[in-house]
Amino acid sequence: MKEVQIGAKYTLSTTVTADKLACSMKSGELPVFATPAMAALMEETSAALLKQFLDEGETSVGTALELAHSAATPEGLTVTAEATITAVDRRKVSFQVVVRDPVEEIGQANHDRFVVNADKFLEKANRKKG
Repeated sequence: MKEVQIGAKYTLSTTVTADKLACSMKSGELPVFATPAMAALMEETSAALLKQFLDEGETSVGTALELAHSAATPEGLTVTAEATITAVDRRKVSFQVVVRDPVEEIGQANHDRFVVNADKFLEKANRKKG
């Protein structure tokens, strides 16, 4: 892993489509952007930010996500996540992630990712199969 820069930022956007609605993801009954979809966008944005600091054969895995979903976004709007690296402790990298729609902030999270060797990680996980 290269030296990770605290304060580095990255943004990703997605359109709220039918498959990302709470009623589709079974996380609620209403046709609004689902919390699980927001969580996935937060992790995707953080992983993409961290990727630039990784060596060949390395990847990152999410280990903690503490989020608040504070406002609803209807289908058809675009939501944008901005991840910022806030801390590095050896192979653990922490992020603050904020998500906005065109009108307001809709959520934020503290997120931790751990840098691993992809092959070794999968080998250990696959041992569970027996």
